Amino acid sequence: MTDIDNAAIDATGLTKQFGGHRVLGPVDLSVRPGEFLTLVGPSGCGKSTLLRLIAGLETASEGSIRIAGRIVTDAPPRARDVAMVFQNYALYPHLTVAQNIAVPLRMRRLSLPQRLPVVGPLLPRSAATLSQINDDVEQTAKSLGIGHLLSRKPAQLSGGQRQRVALGRAIVRKPRVFLLDEPLSNLDAQLRVQMRSELVQLHRRLRVTLIYVTHDQAEAMTMSSRIAVMFAGEILQIGTPEAVYDDPDHLKVASFISNPGLNTLPFIAIANTQLGCQLGAMASASPDCTIAFRPEACATVSSGEQSDLSGRLIFCERFGAEAFAHIAVDYAEHPIIARVEPGNAARMSCDQLVHLSLDVSKLFLFGSDGSRLRHQRRAAA
Repeated sequence: MTDIDNAAIDATGLTKQFGGHRVLGPVDLSVRPGEFLTLVGPSGCGKSTLLRLIAGLETASEGSIRIAGRIVTDAPPRARDVAMVFQNYALYPHLTVAQNIAVPLRMRRLSLPQRLPVVGPLLPRSAATLSQINDDVEQTAKSLGIGHLLSRKPAQLSGGQRQRVALGRAIVRKPRVFLLDEPLSNLDAQLRVQMRSELVQLHRRLRVTLIYVTHDQAEAMTMSSRIAVMFAGEILQIGTPEAVYDDPDHLKVASFISNPGLNTLPFIAIANTQLGCQLGAMASASPDCTIAFRPEACATVSSGEQSDLSGRLIFCERFGAEAFAHIAVDYAEHPIIARVEPGNAARMSCDQLVHLSLDVSKLFLFGSDGSRLRHQRRAAA
């Protein structure tokens, strides 16, 4: 097994304080060798802080970090064999693409005298080392589709090209671990979709352990082996994208991993309705609980059919192959969002009465503290 294959990451009891205020932790996180794990959550939840602790750019207040079985909690970044790609790419504007990619190789393979601009290349063994560095840079650039840009400066590149240069600089020295801190946030929407696919393919080709930070749930859901959902410095849930979406542990997790939104209803408002009777056994443990469901869990029905909710249509959002109706229901704090067929959406008009039927098997029940009430599915069955 190679070093890269064995590059597991284990963080135990990790905390970080700034000025006596705890911003992270305690966090326990295990990343498997070769895994693509995404840290996702709202801005300020501690994602980047956790990433910087793993990279060694911040010092942990408490806890330990292991990479490939070795404790690196107090080790400097250069001793951890990790590569980090920042949100702003951090390219040197005065260097060419080739020179930017070569920076980590020059720092590792050349002595300080050998790095001198005039005398360095003339020193013994410098020429052979520089030739090997150039070969590695060209090979890396070619694999990223930027081989033709090696002589350009960063100012002459598009956003996507600069992002590839930053990736190339991380890839070229073949580290154990890749850490990416919102690398796509500065790209336009179309290019972000393209780069998501390219990053997944790159990870499969390199077989490296990768931790990716984003606040974009679409990136987390489409790219990752597993995702860790963070709020207020804590990991609320970690699992496959499908598991987190279908079986959320907390109301905050369900709300964040939901597009276009999560529908919520206080149980007390519907306790005496037919829907309330269906859910009564599920809600018995917490009468002040919250019922939550995604847009695909409810369907519009005609006035003559059995329905669970009714309200007035506010507006319809159309996204090509799918559409979402926003419906004002008396006892819901926010409009209920239901997925509808685009053809049906075209025939709907504002302020019309809409009847909804809910799939009880797809409802979530959360207690007053936001935690999931797990007995609900058995009761529903």
